Amino acid sequence: MKYTEIGNTGIRISRLCIGGMSFGRASEDFYQWTLDPEQTKEMISFAYDLGVNFIDTANQYSFGTSEEYIGKAIKDLGIPREKIVIASKVYYNEGKLSRNAILREIDGTLERLGTDYVDLYQIHRFDYDTPIEETLEALDSLVKAGKVRAIGASAMYGYQFHNMQICAEKHGWTMFSSMQNHYNLLYREDERELIPICEQYGVSRLSYSPLAGGHLAHTGWDSGSKRNETDQVLKRRYDHAAESDIRIVERVKDVADKHHVSMSEAALAWQYARGVAAPIVGATKKNHFEAAAKAIDLELDKEDITYLEELYEPHKVTGAIPRPAGRE
Repeated sequence: MKYTEIGNTGIRISRLCIGGMSFGRASEDFYQWTLDPEQTKEMISFAYDLGVNFIDTANQYSFGTSEEYIGKAIKDLGIPREKIVIASKVYYNEGKLSRNAILREIDGTLERLGTDYVDLYQIHRFDYDTPIEETLEALDSLVKAGKVRAIGASAMYGYQFHNMQICAEKHGWTMFSSMQNHYNLLYREDERELIPICEQYGVSRLSYSPLAGGHLAHTGWDSGSKRNETDQVLKRRYDHAAESDIRIVERVKDVADKHHVSMSEAALAWQYARGVAAPIVGATKKNHFEAAAKAIDLELDKEDITYLEELYEPHKVTGAIPRPAGRE
């Protein structure tokens, strides 16, 4: 396993992150394909033995049970707290990113995880209802209180992230050290503005859906998995462009065959070639992590990268929340 640092925080993370959305109580109201407590423990144990020390979750994943299962797994496995890096998020809750909501939600997250602090606390989306000064000051107070070591952001428009960084810098508050954004070979819209802004500020990128919900991990479009059949978010995110994007999937297969690796390895190797610090892999099977870990050592040449990228067509923005009519 290889490691890197979140921004300039000194927090050392594996180049691969465990996606906590795969863990939690399965339900028709969230996801039906998530893993139970024992399966969660087995997956975290397997990944940890591979050298993966980084786990990402959120307060609303499976209505909080993702955090509960992860916290219990870490405790049951006897993993020392200082040996694991835990990231969680706030936004999809009452009050979104208001000061009161942030202070309330961090305490709930810590309780469910069974820890005194999280290493990385991320705002899950941009909040149009709360002044950014209120949000940033509240996040800064969590760092000063020792409940959070570093802060990050997730899917939003480039100008929003830029404005928040400027505001934090102006007031001397903690600035964002990471950006968790939607990024893969089938969705590259953030290359226009958000990614250059991250590079400007030395922000580490933690891509979510790096395998496009599994579409980049197998030939054909549908896999027949339970997630593929039941995940309506996945369908809305990708199916509208399936006719054009399937050609990119076929090219991932070509590059994988050239290097004698799996399609997952080829697609994730492209992530590393494009500067992603740690792709977030929401695996439900051990071999998913095993293949992902191998990708770290696979180096694609310029010819491979051009071949994978040249068929890309612009997509509608997915992830960032559009600005409500009449709002700034």
